[in-house]
Amino acid sequence: MKKVLITATVQSHICQFHRALIEMLRETDKDVVIHVAARDNLAEKNGLKLNFADKVFDVPFERSPFSAKNLKAYRALKKIISDGQYDIIHCNTPVGGILTRWAARRCRRKGTRVFYTAHGFHFYDGASKKNWLVYYPIEKLFSRYNDVLITINEEDYRLAQQKFKCPVRHIHGVGVDTRRYHLAKAGEAAALREKLSVRDKAILCVGELLPNKNQAMIIRAMPEIVRAVPDAQLLIAGNGAEKSNLEHLIEQLHMQPHVRLLGYTLNLEDYQRACALSVSCSRREGLGLNLIEGMLSGSPVVATKNRGHNELVEDGVSGYLVENDDVKALEQSVIRLLSDDRLYDRFSQKGRETALRYSFEAVKKELKDIYYGS
Repeated sequence: MKKVLITATVQSHICQFHRALIEMLRETDKDVVIHVAARDNLAEKNGLKLNFADKVFDVPFERSPFSAKNLKAYRALKKIISDGQYDIIHCNTPVGGILTRWAARRCRRKGTRVFYTAHGFHFYDGASKKNWLVYYPIEKLFSRYNDVLITINEEDYRLAQQKFKCPVRHIHGVGVDTRRYHLAKAGEAAALREKLSVRDKAILCVGELLPNKNQAMIIRAMPEIVRAVPDAQLLIAGNGAEKSNLEHLIEQLHMQPHVRLLGYTLNLEDYQRACALSVSCSRREGLGLNLIEGMLSGSPVVATKNRGHNELVEDGVSGYLVENDDVKALEQSVIRLLSDDRLYDRFSQKGRETALRYSFEAVKKELKDIYYGS
């Protein structure tokens, strides 16, 4: 029997991004014991439940690595690790990864294996000098305190291999459940559109309402999109600090009849099958789980250029890539796909073929090889 601890800054991260890992562990060892340590933020996520762990510790991590409150989190985590006597510790997120690896130093010397998944380094080609000066030295230093560093995109993988002195592995994201995200059956999409009040030419944009996710870009594109495609509609799924700013922008552009903020959505798979397109305007993305979900559901993609999107989308083949804040290019790409059925079908098929590489089953095989391979 193995005993495993999974850590991250917040519990929603574990819920959303580590089902493939937990499924793999339970399928491989039916007696495995899985504990989770992260700050309980589930009340903010509209009923999201962490119901697949044997024990959950509420650890008061703060997102900022410089917050003094993380000293309390570190002490709590160190006690959990000392008492738990874990065979494996798998840490995630910058703060969760740093504090966990530091707290696990002693038990690692006694044989505990420590894995760290980087869900997108804050330093990358095109990142600010500040990010390189702050985050790169920290990640390089702490890489010596894990047995394996796991990356979810090729750019991070190449950089870590070249710069860090630890084993580095690459996996195809965190896995997407093809039982939830799949092509709509005959008549299903129309029924879902009626049930959810979604138009035929609906565009879905998924992500926390934060400056990095840049939902304002697609909102600014909507007046021109609606002029060209009157049945167009934008649905934005997620919650966050930018909500009031986005609401103000929608009112300013008189787009209330064409744009809906859905909030945090537990039935996202229904919206994916009901909507025609998936759009992401993120300035920075480790991979882009929401786009994979859309592609598996048959939606062509329009996305901004960044390392995560560039890895998923072949421009002009499985979707369109546009420059950050190039609203005109975004408008043109969306209008083209909503107006050309043959192009739409071609992108839909190619995108789905690409997305299958990022399924639960594919990622579970990769994780099993990392955990149990020779």
